[in-house]
Amino acid sequence: MKQNDERLPLGIVVEKRKVDNPWIDHAWKPVAVVAGAAEQNPRGHWKEMGHGDGWTQYLAGTLHMGLFRKETEAYKVNLSQHPPRVFVVLRRREDPTTPNEVYPFFVTASPYEAQDFLDAGDDIVEGVPMPDSVIAFVETFISEFHVEEEFHKRKRKRYEVDKLGFGKKGPETIN
Repeated sequence: MKQNDERLPLGIVVEKRKVDNPWIDHAWKPVAVVAGAAEQNPRGHWKEMGHGDGWTQYLAGTLHMGLFRKETEAYKVNLSQHPPRVFVVLRRREDPTTPNEVYPFFVTASPYEAQDFLDAGDDIVEGVPMPDSVIAFVETFISEFHVEEEFHKRKRKRYEVDKLGFGKKGPETIN
């Protein structure tokens, strides 16, 4: 696991919504993050934040979003999008007796890291709007640690097609 250069606690807001589907009754989706939320175990009991016709939102716990010096390019890409996103990963619980079927597992500002979780296919990964205070935190981190890497075009080696070894047989094999 990578070492964090900076960490920011984020409260994860998760929504349970009824769906019209013959195989499932409801779907889970992260819908927001709360910057500076008090510590709450994501695997513990959730606090209901609101409900309506067919949906309920919960403060599902606190995760620490880590920022890393080597990933500032990914953060710049994220901030260039409108709106910037915080990516939340929900993981399914293995114990069916727990109160909720999923729990917040990971949070990141890197779209590349979120894509890695999507590629695995086992988790629910959603981007939620990044709060202004988190945008400021990420911008400050980028301005402090980003190092522009110069692009070096790779030069192609020249090959002589008549040279031995380039699809040609040597003199010892010619009859």
